[in-house]
Parts: sequence; structure tokens; C-alpha cells
Amino acid sequence: MNTTYIQVLRNLRKAIRRKRPKFWRSHSWILHQDNVPTHTALLIQQFLAKYNTVVMPRLFLFPKLKRILKGERFSTIDEIKAKSNTELKRIHKEVFPPMFLKLETMLA
Repeated sequence: MNTTYIQVLRNLRKAIRRKRPKFWRSHSWILHQDNVPTHTALLIQQFLAKYNTVVMPRLFLFPKLKRILKGERFSTIDEIKAKSNTELKRIHKEVFPPMFLKLETMLA
């Protein structure tokens, strides 16, 4: 599975180089992924380090949303989107600025 994900990352790098050359040249693109074992495996981390790929830390929203949706069953993607959207709207907007400042500090 890790070799498959490495190929996905290679394809992503090629696509960024081709479709977003400005970001590619300035090294200003950031990879955002979750913490599934495939993404956090040593082989993957070594690949990302070898190519100096900046990985965005997980945002506070995803674990929170994951806890809320855990155990629920959905029949369609639209149901998942609707429930996720409802739950995201319940988060008070005052929570966001400190989180983005924290993220900015982590990426600096």
C-alpha cells in the first residue's frame, strides 16, 4: 500500500509542477493529509522529507468532525456532506482565528 501511495504522491508532484508552476518554483505549496497509517508510515515520511514537501498539520476540525460522525451510517455522499456542513456551522467562529494563528506559527 505504501508504494501505491508513493506513486500517488509522485503523480501529485508532477501535476503541481505542470498545473501550478508558480507554486512549484517558489516551493509554496503545502500537502494536507490525515493521519491514516499509510500517510504516517516511515517510508512515506522519508519520501516527503527527501523532496522537502511541507505537510500541513491536521487541523482541529477534522478530529472533532470525525468524533461527531463516528458510528453514523449514510446512504449517499450528499448525506455525509449535509451532516458535515451542519456540524461545521455549529462551531463558533471565534474558535478559528486562534487556530489559524497556531497553524501559521507551526508552518513558519
